[in-house]
Amino acid sequence: MADADGGKRVCGMPEKVQLHVAMLLLQFGYAGFHVVSRTALNMGTSKLVYSVYRNIIALILLFPFAYFLEKNERPTMKFSFLVQFFLLALCGITANQGFYLLGLDHTSPTFASAIQNSVPAITFAMAAALRIEKVRLDRQDGIAKAAGTLACVGGATVITLYKGPPIFDRASTSALNSAAPAFMAEGKNWKLGCVYLIGHCLSWSGWLVLQKPVLKKYPARLSVTSFTCFFGLLQFLIIAAFIEPDSDAWAFHSTGELFAIFYAGFVASGIAFSVQIWCIDRGGPVFVAVYQPVQTLVVAIMASIVLGEKFYLGSIIGAVFIVAGLYLVLWGKSQERIFATEEASIVSSSCVHDGLRPSAASLKASSSLAQPLLPSSISESA
Repeated sequence: MADADGGKRVCGMPEKVQLHVAMLLLQFGYAGFHVVSRTALNMGTSKLVYSVYRNIIALILLFPFAYFLEKNERPTMKFSFLVQFFLLALCGITANQGFYLLGLDHTSPTFASAIQNSVPAITFAMAAALRIEKVRLDRQDGIAKAAGTLACVGGATVITLYKGPPIFDRASTSALNSAAPAFMAEGKNWKLGCVYLIGHCLSWSGWLVLQKPVLKKYPARLSVTSFTCFFGLLQFLIIAAFIEPDSDAWAFHSTGELFAIFYAGFVASGIAFSVQIWCIDRGGPVFVAVYQPVQTLVVAIMASIVLGEKFYLGSIIGAVFIVAGLYLVLWGKSQERIFATEEASIVSSSCVHDGLRPSAASLKASSSLAQPLLPSSISESA
């Protein structure tokens, strides 16, 4: 069934409404992941054990879908593909998740979510540096992308170097939360946590950039993700064998730990990945990316209620810069597509006028990037 404007309906609900509902639920799911992960760390859960179990659950969920749905899309396996999957895992799973948990352990869920808004801008900067994406500083789209990248870098710098006074401290007004802010406990280093989270964002962005050449040769997305998850799991197991040999660390000591691990693997990896892929396919990467700041707001509310988290002035100022930078980059990308469409139309009209058929190369050349490298930030990770 379809709407008057051609939109699809499922159970009487227009597809556009479904997309918005799905993205809102996705942000709540990711927000819960930040808070649940912080809670697990507060309970003393090993970071390595948490990551290993999370990836086991994610792999169990993803592998059957990848195996059955992409039977006809997977090319013949070669050793070079295995090497590329291993490197993707090293960047997108091991470094990405490892830096995230290390950073979260020293900071807070709200800050971890806020700094993730810089991933699209960092991805753009990496793609531009590798000449995968061109920057036209003589056009408003190029200026917007460059300015957005600088704003995100500036925001991350402010958060790292300036903590500032607490703006809101629910813990001080509630006896129930008097001992809650474990991120202010002895041995925690806010600046070190910021450095770890910047490493997390760099790893995530690098993973997005590296996926492009791999997917060109191996165009089975679910299979690539499953192989990446598998090698990431192996890497974590090897690291854990040296760093976490204590068998007691691998046991579940409470239902809270068990819930946190299942939530991370089932909701934050399995379900979230499937929903996000559908939203990108139906609504586009820009539509998905613009919902990322909603997650930061939800995390701030959840963390305040559940963990008694403090809001610091430096974090708020930095988050404003990062979110503004995110939207500048996304706006620049949307304007770039408009320019590309107009240029392609001009090329096509010119060829028709001259009695020629426009070549695929000429149409592709009209865009600075045929396949934008800025899928959702919140892509398939954390």
